[in-house]
Amino acid sequence: MAVSFQKPYDSADEYHAMVFVIQQLLGRVATVALVKVVACTNNGELAPYGFVDVIPLVNQVTGDGQSVPHGTLYRLPYLRVQGGVNAVILDPEENDIGLAAFCSRDISSVKADPAAAISNANAGKGGAPPGSQRQFDMADGLYLGGLLNGTPEQYVQFSADGITVLSPTKVRIQAPTIELVGEVLQSGGDVTLAQNLQVDGTVHADADVIADNISGKSHTHGGVQTGGGNTAIPNP
Repeated sequence: MAVSFQKPYDSADEYHAMVFVIQQLLGRVATVALVKVVACTNNGELAPYGFVDVIPLVNQVTGDGQSVPHGTLYRLPYLRVQGGVNAVILDPEENDIGLAAFCSRDISSVKADPAAAISNANAGKGGAPPGSQRQFDMADGLYLGGLLNGTPEQYVQFSADGITVLSPTKVRIQAPTIELVGEVLQSGGDVTLAQNLQVDGTVHADADVIADNISGKSHTHGGVQTGGGNTAIPNP
């Protein structure tokens, strides 16, 4: 037998009856929810916007107080920090926890063709019509990550001591010109250059300098005689 949430006082008079009806209707309005990511269309590669499939982490409750899990919510657009063609690519991963916010109207037509919605807006047509008459529905969710997740192992950290960029594998910076302003300190490994090095100032080395396997500190010269003549080139 079905069990109702309705209590005896909910039908005591018209006011309480109306309050009960309003509360029941409000319970059908989706606002925000904590969710877990179960799949993502992108995986860190250079790609346009993507979608996630998520499962709400707070269950539904039956009239008699039994907990009932939600099903999977499919293809929620996820937030990317982006302005124009500039972006931070940080795609959600499986088991990430984040926030799903649910729109007031059906957004399926915009999801299907964002460019057409922008074109309509630029032409003064106000975007795209809603895909249906549904309102505040979980099908019209947006994923905003991440919340309540673990300790990161790869990160950009901002603190009072400065900015730290840490990767357990590799950091790659690519541009036609890379300009470093300030003193550069290097430790913990070798520096390998695949192209020429031009130095406008003085090069100081506490250790040796090797050029074509010839030591700058201990190389010798052939054809040396006492006098004012120049030495020959360094011996290999």
